Amino acid sequence: MSLTKKSLRIGELLVQKGVVSPDQVRIALIEQKRNRDHLGKILVRLGFATEAVILDVLGGALGQQKADLNKVVVDSEAIRMIPKDLARRFHILPLTFDATRRRLTIAMADTFNVVALDQITALIGADIDIVPLMAGEAEIEKAIDQFYGFELSVDGILQEIETGEIDYESLDADSQEYSQPVVRLVNALLSDAVKRGASDIHFEPEEGFLRFRYRIDGVLRQVRSLHRNYWSALAVRLKVMSGLDIAETRAPQDGRITLSLSGRQIDFRVSTIPTVHGENIVLRVLDRQKGIVPIDELGLDDDVLHLLKLMVARPEGLMLVSGPTGSGKTTTLYSVLNHLNTESVNIMTLEDPVEYPMGMIRQTSLNEAVRLDFASGIRSMLRQDPDIILVGEIRDEDTAAMAFRAAMTGHQVFSTLHANSALGAIPRLIDMGVRPDIMAGNLIGILAQRLVRCLRQGCAELYDPSPIERRILALDDAQQIRICRVAAEFRHAEHQGYAGRTALMELLKFDRDLDDLIARGASARELMAAAHSKGFIPLADVAVRRVLDGMTTLDEISRVVDLTDRVG
Repeated sequence: MSLTKKSLRIGELLVQKGVVSPDQVRIALIEQKRNRDHLGKILVRLGFATEAVILDVLGGALGQQKADLNKVVVDSEAIRMIPKDLARRFHILPLTFDATRRRLTIAMADTFNVVALDQITALIGADIDIVPLMAGEAEIEKAIDQFYGFELSVDGILQEIETGEIDYESLDADSQEYSQPVVRLVNALLSDAVKRGASDIHFEPEEGFLRFRYRIDGVLRQVRSLHRNYWSALAVRLKVMSGLDIAETRAPQDGRITLSLSGRQIDFRVSTIPTVHGENIVLRVLDRQKGIVPIDELGLDDDVLHLLKLMVARPEGLMLVSGPTGSGKTTTLYSVLNHLNTESVNIMTLEDPVEYPMGMIRQTSLNEAVRLDFASGIRSMLRQDPDIILVGEIRDEDTAAMAFRAAMTGHQVFSTLHANSALGAIPRLIDMGVRPDIMAGNLIGILAQRLVRCLRQGCAELYDPSPIERRILALDDAQQIRICRVAAEFRHAEHQGYAGRTALMELLKFDRDLDDLIARGASARELMAAAHSKGFIPLADVAVRRVLDGMTTLDEISRVVDLTDRVG
């Protein structure tokens, strides 16, 4: 069967199942003529469908079983039977080997790849049956990295660097020369950071050495250190990869790196700044697969989730998300946009820069070269017939004025604002020059959030809270409750007794009563009393609930939430 005929049949099947439209299949077929890639892979790349949905449809139609690589336990004997280079070339992962039945089960991105099956048969022998299961290419690539490991360990590369010399010419981005260990070290560190779930990578020069730190679950951890003699080579390599000026060391610079790691595309936002010991470089990890979380999976309580969905259902107005850097504001906004993203609405964003590309959404990055800022960008967007507008951040009077003007003219506007709380955003807007009567009636709501680490299963111990802790938890004398903390033996472990994070959110929904109070300049105390009367739950109360539920600890919530008012 020719590639075109096979693609047509797959396309027809996906259209029949309602996964894609005929127009989308035609676009993918045109793209396929250029690169001769699989139709399903092209549909995923264009954002028309997810890899998991396509595999489910094709697996059901062809009567083939799908392998869930997130739960599979791989047989080490099966891994040894197929070399890593062959597995990566044909997107294959050996799963299990049954010596009694002489049967090897493998996961494949394309179960009809006859060339790959012939290569495996020639390698392991014709007397062994091969059982192929369907799996996504990205899943397989990630699993290959996980079960086969690195080509060279970071420790091995560091030892090589300490005993060798650096060839600066091989640090060029176009060079494919991997004999230079600095090239491999940078790739290995970036890959290691992604595997460990880091959100930021810090390269920090000190007087006599270079420190590597990862921010994992919101906390910085030192992972490596290296003699500072090699920092200039590492800095040059990072600058070359991110398109920065390697000769400029006295001024801050910003760049971007895009790499394929663990079977998927990862972006790194690069920032450099001069310090007394040399240039400090920080990379923000932008993992597209992790960045867009369905709104139902944000970890919100049912009543808060229902309220959030009610707020975003309003056809016009401004909704703000507040919180410090790294508190998950962008993730929440993307989740909301993903929830609203349909063919019936035109969603446009203005960001600094675009972090996670999304299908059907018109995304624009700020550009200093052409003097495109938030205020002028909103003005231009209003001429593009938008239904929903996302403004990356309201940071000055002009941007605030344009955001409210868009909300007043029938648009749904989302943005972020640096404020300590939901109610604290109101005086912040007034300080920017937004009049209270303009604010009233045009604010949908304000969401303030923080991220806290969750206790790792098996790492917690119960204890009786102290009198001060009981006051923070608002427990009376009759309540005999024990709460969790990290057990002593896990406090200095790499994971520190925590695994993953969850969002704490306080949601302030605006109505006529609150609008009237804002319009007449009511005090913060009056606004808080009115909000409480309508069921508003402050961030500190939300955090305490998580402690009482055993999800996290008092130490952890006190790291990100101000609890001093509960003690006084």
